[in-house]
Amino acid sequence: MKKWCVASLIVVCGVAGAQATGAKKDLIAKILTLQQGAIEQTAQVLAERPAVQMMQQAGVALQTRVAPEKREAVAKDIQADLKKYADEVGPLVRQQAVKLAPSTVGVLLDQRFTEEELTQLIAILESPVNRKYQQMGGELQKALADKLVTETKAMVEPKVKALEQAMVKHLGLPPASAASKPEAAAKAAKK
Repeated sequence: MKKWCVASLIVVCGVAGAQATGAKKDLIAKILTLQQGAIEQTAQVLAERPAVQMMQQAGVALQTRVAPEKREAVAKDIQADLKKYADEVGPLVRQQAVKLAPSTVGVLLDQRFTEEELTQLIAILESPVNRKYQQMGGELQKALADKLVTETKAMVEPKVKALEQAMVKHLGLPPASAASKPEAAAKAAKK
């Protein structure tokens, strides 16, 4: 009789554990759905990172290697290529991120949160106050960035110019003022 009770208890506990795991998986799936926008945003940033880096490099090359009269046309061509890249790669990477989220983010949520904590997290994510705060994200960042730029411009601008001059010197390029002269531009274009 004791063996039967112990065996029954083990089966009942096993079934309860399986139900909790199923319920926990449902909670995790709901969190992933609620966070899909953030997951897609992370993927978009990763997809755009190479294009942003190339755009920065192209900006330098435009100023140093392209004749002034051709810069606008070349810049438009580069921007068109960058947009095409973003339009093609962005959706693919976002879709893959959503697909991978359960096996990455979902696993971490399962490992580190209890079912009760996941329920609380969902309540926070679904909270109207949280949604209102999240919607303000861009506005909050812009307000801070605008004030930060205004407050630090006088301190940062000379350092940016000094950095630019140091980089030009290291690269052996003519100073920016010399590059604007027609003779210096012609020499730079021939190199």
